[in-house]
Amino acid sequence: MNARALLLALLLPLPALAQGFAGLGTDAGGFAVPRPDTVPAFPADHGPHPDFRIEWWYLTANLTGPDGAPMGLQWTLFRSALAPGEGVGWASPQVWMGHAAVTTATAHHVAERLARGGIGQAGVQANPFSAWIDDWAMQGPGMDSLRLTASGHDFAYDVQLTAQGPLVLHGHQGYSVKSAAGQASHYYSQPFYSVTGALNLAGAQVPVTGTAWLDREWSSQPLAADQTGWDWFSLSFDTGEKLMGFVLRGARDYTSASWIAADGTATALPDGAFTAAPLARHAVAGRQVPVRWQVRLPARGVDVTVSALNPDAWMATSVPYWEGPVTVTGSHAGRGYLEMTGYGD
Repeated sequence: MNARALLLALLLPLPALAQGFAGLGTDAGGFAVPRPDTVPAFPADHGPHPDFRIEWWYLTANLTGPDGAPMGLQWTLFRSALAPGEGVGWASPQVWMGHAAVTTATAHHVAERLARGGIGQAGVQANPFSAWIDDWAMQGPGMDSLRLTASGHDFAYDVQLTAQGPLVLHGHQGYSVKSAAGQASHYYSQPFYSVTGALNLAGAQVPVTGTAWLDREWSSQPLAADQTGWDWFSLSFDTGEKLMGFVLRGARDYTSASWIAADGTATALPDGAFTAAPLARHAVAGRQVPVRWQVRLPARGVDVTVSALNPDAWMATSVPYWEGPVTVTGSHAGRGYLEMTGYGD
């Protein structure tokens, strides 16, 4: 087994790999499971939940350079547990994976970090907030004000995030159902960050401004066993309104969405209220991946075309997927991000 395969095996125990995308449909035996009567409490729930099997701190940003060129960045820290509990030192069952990316209309830069828990190489603390893996970090006195840094062999970024609106709970007070069988996660977002800072691309410093969206989820079995992947949209409209919606693909597709008013008031939409239909596909990494979509939310008059800024935004990481900035046209105009998993091996 090569080093890459060994690290992946640590992150996703081999018996888990057969059920659901990345093993996320495997039975949660021994781990804590989300409860519909549990409401996230802050700042504690900004921190880790080691009794749950999987968790992430996932930030995407739509940016503009000084010449008006659109671009985006991603910063993600994943925590995966081999067993419940924190543990001490090398005995910790927690493992960590970090992804960072910068996407422009003509280039897509990706880097990955992997770490074991318990030795200080990676982790999260709630208050003051700090999430890190090696020298990548998301840190600040609280979630309202954060500095975000990461680098790869051909890119780097250092940006400041300032919240301009409230946290948003998805589903029923943060309990987000993912399948007709009832699989679920605890899920909230901070979709109101303003961004200032700089990217470094090919040795050139590029000042940027824009907006960012942070997603937080934790669960132990977020997918049903037959769900092979998802298409997830975070869209920010020029009106100030926002839409989070996803399609979980399986024997029967399952959808969910949140409509977020400009003041941060969120309305949860049930399975079937949100639809996303591919309009065009693109060959990337030997796969045919949808890169233009028709997205509809009739209850809010939304009928838009969502188009990838760069169709080649493939994350060639240990668990590969597509992730990149999108433009929105139609009934509503705006920008956003699209994540797609489960397209090919």
